[in-house]
Amino acid sequence: MLDLTLHVLAFTVGVVLIITTLSAAIRSFVLPRNEVVKLNGYVFLSLRLVFDWLTSLRTTFGARDQVQAHYAPVALVALPIVWLTVISAGFTLIYWGQGEGDLLECYQLSGSSLLTLGTHKTRGPVVTVFTFAEATIGLLLLTLLISYLPTIYQAFSRREIVVARVELRAGTPPSACTLLVWLNRTGSLHDDTEQWELWEEWFVEIEESHTSLPVLSFFRSPQPGRSWVTTATLILDTAALMFSAVKDSRDSQVEVTFKAGCLSMNRVYRFFNEDLRTEANDILPDNDPIEEASRAEFEQACDQLAEQGLALHPNRAEAWQQYRELRGRYATAVEFMGKLTMAPVLKSL
Repeated sequence: MLDLTLHVLAFTVGVVLIITTLSAAIRSFVLPRNEVVKLNGYVFLSLRLVFDWLTSLRTTFGARDQVQAHYAPVALVALPIVWLTVISAGFTLIYWGQGEGDLLECYQLSGSSLLTLGTHKTRGPVVTVFTFAEATIGLLLLTLLISYLPTIYQAFSRREIVVARVELRAGTPPSACTLLVWLNRTGSLHDDTEQWELWEEWFVEIEESHTSLPVLSFFRSPQPGRSWVTTATLILDTAALMFSAVKDSRDSQVEVTFKAGCLSMNRVYRFFNEDLRTEANDILPDNDPIEEASRAEFEQACDQLAEQGLALHPNRAEAWQQYRELRGRYATAVEFMGKLTMAPVLKSL
């Protein structure tokens, strides 16, 4: 009786492992919405500990960036390996539960079926059905990942085009003040909204792609000084500085872009922060105004804008308070994502 109970239990556990793994694969690459997959999370967190340790051995940002650049690709390749390992373990328990020999023989049968080697023969029609099913699942999981690799890299490429273009316009080191001056010089500050429409679309795609395919958040830019988090911060800082410091600058398209950026960054932030993962993802956080940018830096930015001929808000104190309030809508999110992705430190203004 005890032996029968153990075999039934092993069979049941094997089925649960297989269903859990298939669910993880489907929710990772097929389900068109953002869901946290715990099995994938364990893989990413385990590898992150290893890469964080390797990063701690490097002394310069360039060296640390070079190490972290391998994290996302390695984690992506590790996913199907873990999935296949769990699937193999599940079918091993199923075969053992059906009396196909000891655990070693069942593991060999499982491996032969999963890798379509055909080196082990079964002893019954029911087990044969399971071996065919295992071979099908193995091919399905590998095909699923391979077919989604182009999707992942296309999203990465579209993201990095905007990152590179903003870097060219924001100066070296990049700053919101420099980007705002460029917008004013090219006419994109008031009369031309095409630039802000492009950034709005970029934010919308960031929200969709970086929550449905969260590994994208950790793919680093080709150049060490670039980061999608830094770019998002630059655009939002520029809009906040424009609204608060520049006179008569409330353009409707810029406001929509700013809102899209705040929503996008906060939703990505909530996805990666388990404590804040709630159903009300469309509500902006009610953050208190922060002191991230010092008053002296704000004053210096305003002086630079005035030198470039921009008409500024007559009351600097009110402008400063408005800037603090606007930046409080997204500062927590961008700071969290910056630390999570090890983004370059950005000049405040």
